[in-house]
Amino acid sequence: MGQSGFRHLWFGMLLLMAAVNIQMLARGYLTWELTKSPIAVVVVGAGFAPPILLLSLYGGAVADRVSRKKIIQFGQLGMLVITLFVAISISTGTITVYHLTAASVAQGTIWAFLMPARQAIIGQLVDDDHLTNAVALNASGMSLMTVAAPGIGGLIYGLAGPAATYYVMAGLTVIALGLTSWVPGMAPVALRKRRMWGDIKEGLIYTKKNRTVLVLLLVALSTALLAMPFRTLLPVQIEEVFKLEVEALGLMLSMIGIGALIGSLVIAGLSKNSRRGWVLLVTSMLSGAAILLAAVTTSYAVALVIMVILGLGDSGRRALNSSLIMEQTDDEHRGRVMGVYMMNFGLIPLGALPLGFISAFLDVRIAFALAGGGLLAAAIGYTVLTDKIRQL
Repeated sequence: MGQSGFRHLWFGMLLLMAAVNIQMLARGYLTWELTKSPIAVVVVGAGFAPPILLLSLYGGAVADRVSRKKIIQFGQLGMLVITLFVAISISTGTITVYHLTAASVAQGTIWAFLMPARQAIIGQLVDDDHLTNAVALNASGMSLMTVAAPGIGGLIYGLAGPAATYYVMAGLTVIALGLTSWVPGMAPVALRKRRMWGDIKEGLIYTKKNRTVLVLLLVALSTALLAMPFRTLLPVQIEEVFKLEVEALGLMLSMIGIGALIGSLVIAGLSKNSRRGWVLLVTSMLSGAAILLAAVTTSYAVALVIMVILGLGDSGRRALNSSLIMEQTDDEHRGRVMGVYMMNFGLIPLGALPLGFISAFLDVRIAFALAGGGLLAAAIGYTVLTDKIRQL
């Protein structure tokens, strides 16, 4: 039942992430078309982050108390409602940047509950020996969608417009909802009589005492502050540096996905004796170096190659970081620890907003250089200053 359940979860995730990746392209480009403001692109792109920061700890505690399958299904239903809201707003000609910001914030609220549950349920569906492989396979599916979805989304957007793009996203979400209904319903792992804050506090204490998990969370934090904001500014680079349009953005995002897919498939085959900690550190350095290279190139063709390298680096963050955190955590606390992990995504505006202002008042390439240099320095720092990751 576990393998079948994981299969349905994986295919459902595949379609949901296809919708999410198409949306990243569509929302960023639509914001740019409406405003021509790098700051607006960053604000809308990072709008999901504050609710994740505020609610992820609560979402993680809920994932340890409530059926994780139910959380996933309600989350997907919420995503469907929000997508249809934006689609109808575009169709009726009432869409504004405020609609897009509100949709981004609402999705962040749902993500704060959906993601800890979706990550933690993998530990219930597969045994410990296959956990890293399952999480890496999950990440490779996400990477596959970053390959296919943005390119397809760019074509739909270019040919049929933003409304059609959002209706396609809604259709994908409906199918994902149907697939995850086949995931077996499992009892909560930690039914408790005490108040929710007691559970959250216990999860924080557990995380603080687990030094390896703490350092892995710091690695995740550096990528959230520096690597993720880089993506939100790609629409600005496409138009201002390369003088191209939305289809070019779709291809660029797809090249990131190709690199990430290759890296994730390699990571899915790693065993516990494969020096995975070193792989995580090297892929983090690779991401930083790629963003630095993106800052200096004025050639779109060269940028496409750089995006493959960035994707390879991304695979370490997506697959290895989360799987190592889950592996170092017992099942009773897994939802809450993944809630702490999700908080990293809530901190994205701390990196994105300064980079947005630098892009608006100076140059997007200066913003990229600062992000890439910072990430590379952080990765080297983790390698030199602590042996917690190197020993994994």
